[in-house]
Amino acid sequence: MQLSDSRVIAAPRSKVWDSLLSAEVLKECVPGCQEMTGSIEDGFEATVVQKVGPVKATFKGVVSLSDLVALESVKLSGEGKGGAAGFAKGAADVTLSDAPEGTLLTYEVDARVGGKLAQLGGRVIDGVARKMADQFFENFQNAVEPQDASQPETSDEGEAGDEKKGWFKRVLGG
Repeated sequence: MQLSDSRVIAAPRSKVWDSLLSAEVLKECVPGCQEMTGSIEDGFEATVVQKVGPVKATFKGVVSLSDLVALESVKLSGEGKGGAAGFAKGAADVTLSDAPEGTLLTYEVDARVGGKLAQLGGRVIDGVARKMADQFFENFQNAVEPQDASQPETSDEGEAGDEKKGWFKRVLGG
């Protein structure tokens, strides 16, 4: 299964790059990640719990980084074994370039599964893989961008009362 996409991250390229190479940031961004340890040089070890259709499994695996071109591109490759559920392998080629709003992050993902997971069928697997990739890069964008990037600046007068509203009312605009 292959997919590709891009997104603009409102942060300097150096911050996006450093975040891509951080075990702490990656742990927070990988859906279902329970633990991630390691380093850029040795790779990362991860424990990820995922439910794919009726199959829920704990995957233990490794993520390695290769083809590093500082501030421009990196290949993230991972392989995890989920016991009786099977295995998952994948790689993401990530490139960074300048954009007027910050950094353009482009990715191409290639993923494969085997064992019980493969028996679920391509449509289920493709849907879950696409959802996980989208969720990872959305989480990554949220982790890297300044928290107040989407908040309009407010003066001490007027709209300051909006801060006292709950998040639900702010979303509804009421």
